Amino acid sequence: MADVPVNTMTANSGTGIAGATVARPSVLSLPIREKAALYAAYMPYLTNGGIFVPTNKPYKIGDEIYLILTLMEDTTKYPIAGKVAWITPAGANNSKAQGIGVHFSGDESGQRVKQRIEEILGAAIGSSRATHTL
Repeated sequence: MADVPVNTMTANSGTGIAGATVARPSVLSLPIREKAALYAAYMPYLTNGGIFVPTNKPYKIGDEIYLILTLMEDTTKYPIAGKVAWITPAGANNSKAQGIGVHFSGDESGQRVKQRIEEILGAAIGSSRATHTL
C-alpha cells in the first residue's frame, strides 16, 4: 500500500477568514484553599477585579482566558471569562511566582466572583502585605 498524502483541513478545523487560525481561550483551573492565598492572588485594583494564576505557559497581554475558580470550602466552581492583564515572567525580581493576572470580565459571572472574593477577604483587601503582583 502506497503512502497517500492526506489533506487534514476540514470545514471545522479552527480556521477563519483567509485561513487564519482562530485562537480559542485557554482554560485554566485555580483552586484556592486558604484566605492568605486568596489575598496574595486577588487583584482589586483592576476595574472588574482579577486573580493571579501561577503558570509557566507563555501568554500575552490581552489573551483571552477561561478560568474555573474554586474558593476554599465553597463548593461552587466559578467559571470566569477574562483577559490577561499582568504577566510575571520566569526569574522575576523578588522571587515572585511565574504566572498571569486575569482581569475578570464585566459580565455577571465576573461581578459575582469579584463580590464573593471581597466578601471572603473583607477588611484584608486594604492591607499593605505583599501579593503575587504588587
